[in-house]
Amino acid sequence: MNRFRVGAMIFCLALVALAFPPRTKADEWNKKTTVKFSAPVEIPGVGAQVLPAGTYVFKLLDSLSDRHIVQIFNRRGDHVYATILAIPNYRLKSTNKTVMTFRERAAGEPEAIRAWFYPGRNWGEEFVYPKKRAIELAKITNLPVLAMPTELATNLTLPVAKADEPPVIALKAAPLEAVKPTGEVVAITEVVEAPPVQTAAAEPEKSLPKTASPLPLLGLIGLLSLGAGFALWGFPKRPV
Repeated sequence: MNRFRVGAMIFCLALVALAFPPRTKADEWNKKTTVKFSAPVEIPGVGAQVLPAGTYVFKLLDSLSDRHIVQIFNRRGDHVYATILAIPNYRLKSTNKTVMTFRERAAGEPEAIRAWFYPGRNWGEEFVYPKKRAIELAKITNLPVLAMPTELATNLTLPVAKADEPPVIALKAAPLEAVKPTGEVVAITEVVEAPPVQTAAAEPEKSLPKTASPLPLLGLIGLLSLGAGFALWGFPKRPV
């Protein structure tokens, strides 16, 4: 095989690599998680909204700020039960499994979901309840609960598909607070834990973010190889 053909083959392989970039998994960005509840579970909503025992899918609809929007679907993913406002909450140790935390319940009542931790993550989603229900839950658990205006609770059950729809915008703009059993408002930091701040000496060295794919470089190498093939092909052959 002559040099011209070798260069042409390298160039073609580079084009193939550029045409078929690596695929990314959907659950890498929306944290899609399938969860099976063996008993009824309360979620934020109008009044005390309860999901019967069964299998559900949790997804992030939006997470571009310190307020995240979580959606709960049926098992097939074609029905939305709730669109919930959540605040990132930090934990010291991550696990390789999905973790759901719940609040204590009164006798005969379903547990109220508190937070959702995606596998391998040090932070999770602390759910925000309508203020009236948040105070009731705070009385049951004797702990402060994240709250938003009760009148926005109707937005939690509206079917939405995009982060720029009015119900989602209203949730992200909602005033937030944490309430005690007495109804007294306290700092949100009494519920949500922020990541620890590292000192300059202890801070690990940070590598620059990877901003570009190496695939275009393969195309450049292919072009250079093709040019070299043309040049070598034009050289006069010498007897051995």
